[in-house]
This record gives sequence, C-alpha cells and structure tokens, in this order.
Amino acid sequence: MVPRILLLGGTSEASALAKRLAARLAARIADHAGLDVVLSLAGRTEHPAPQPVPVRIGGFGGAAGLADYLKAERIAAVVDATHPYAARMSFNAAEACAAAGVPLLALRRGPWVPVAGDRWREVADVPAAVVALGDAPRRVFLALGRNEVRAFEAAPQHAYLVRSVDPVTPPLAVPDAEYVLGRGPFGEADDRALLEAHRIDTIVAKNSGGAATSGKMAAARALGIGVVLIERPAVPAVPAVETPAEAEAWLLDRLGAHGADSSAQEAEPSPSPGA
Repeated sequence: MVPRILLLGGTSEASALAKRLAARLAARIADHAGLDVVLSLAGRTEHPAPQPVPVRIGGFGGAAGLADYLKAERIAAVVDATHPYAARMSFNAAEACAAAGVPLLALRRGPWVPVAGDRWREVADVPAAVVALGDAPRRVFLALGRNEVRAFEAAPQHAYLVRSVDPVTPPLAVPDAEYVLGRGPFGEADDRALLEAHRIDTIVAKNSGGAATSGKMAAARALGIGVVLIERPAVPAVPAVETPAEAEAWLLDRLGAHGADSSAQEAEPSPSPGA
C-alpha cells in the first residue's frame, strides 16, 4: 500500500517538495517507492498557483480536527512546510501528530541575516512595526499579506505602496496608498526599480528568508533604504530540515520506501531538531 503523506503548504519549498514526490510517484522507481501526497493550503490566496499533486484548501478545526483528519485519512507522515509566520498551524500540527502517533517533519527555510549595508530595525510584530514608522510622514513599501496591511490605517500620515498576490479589498482607509499585484519570485533589479519609481524610504517586511522575496532586501541595501523587519514567531521544537531534498530523503527513510533516486541520494541523510 502506497503511504499517504500530508504536506502542509503555502511556500515555494512546499511546492518544490510536492513536485519531487509527484515525480517519484509517476516514475514508480521500485515497489512502494511511490508516495500518495495531499497538499493542504490555508485558502488565504484567492487563486493559488497550480500544484502537481491533489490540493486540499481550508482549515482542519484546530489541533483536534487535524488529529481526526490524520486518523480518518490514514496519513503515514506529515511535512509542515507552512510559512515561517504560520506559527499557529505549526503548533497545531505538532499537537495533532503527537495525538495521532504520526511522524512529523518541519521544512523550514533559514531566516535572512544582516550583512554590511543593511539598515534593519527588528520589531516583534505588525503593531510594533506601525509604531516604529514614527510620526513623521514616510514613503513606505508594505511587503506584507493583504490582511496584515490593514493595521497601517492607524498611521495615515504615511504614503503606502502595497504589493500583494490578490487585491486589497476594500483599499486602505488612508489618504495616500498605491497597489501592485504580483506573485514572487521578485528579483533585485525589478524591486530596485519599483522602490525608486515610488521614492520609497522605508520597507516593512517579515524575515521570511529564502530567495523568492529577497530581492527587496538586496535592493534596500543598495539604495540605503531602512527596513522595519518583523521577527519570526516561536515554533514548536520538532525534527526540521531546510531543503525539499532533505525532506524527501526523510520521508523515504521514515516510511521504508525503497529505490531512492539520485535526487534523494544527494540530500543529507538525517534532519536535526529545530526550534
């Protein structure tokens, strides 16, 4: 019987892992080498990118609901590849997997780290970022989710540029706001042009890590623009890896799948605990 995997997604790493596992299932390299994968998305994006495996959209009803789902669907293992700031989902996954006796791995990209030329001010959360902008009017690029930008209505003295996958509806209740729709990855050159065209002097962003949205950080460094960076929330201490290849190798090893192909053999053999 082919093991069934629940992949908690919403990141480029989740999509990359889904692609690797879908290719393995299609190839049927050896007996039991295939994996039946379900990719779960929270549903916050109206039009998610196409995926190579079946997709489930919506919540589970907390940790208890997720535990029930794992049992009912006979899930053999869970990979938590949610966004670094989806901490509630990560804690629910840890609790549910412990209750259901299902192995859990976190696929977590590393955070960005400051280098020479960065002008970062790190804050705890979105409300703290609003305060950090100060009273003097600024031209601010909000590189946040469309629901989170609503908090900046409390600081209407600033001019805002908002980039999101889906439209911000209704628009922010502030005198000066512009909107750009786009789905990453975003390169440094394009982000630099965007920042210059809108005369941005401050960026508000999360420390998401990874390459897909790092262009704005490099562009800010080159232009001498300050960044208000929202710190990562705490996440549960579970086995964790940083790459889809490592996650694939963990699944094959954990589930006793045989006939690993060269892509899995390139991965490091075992994860280390992460926090």
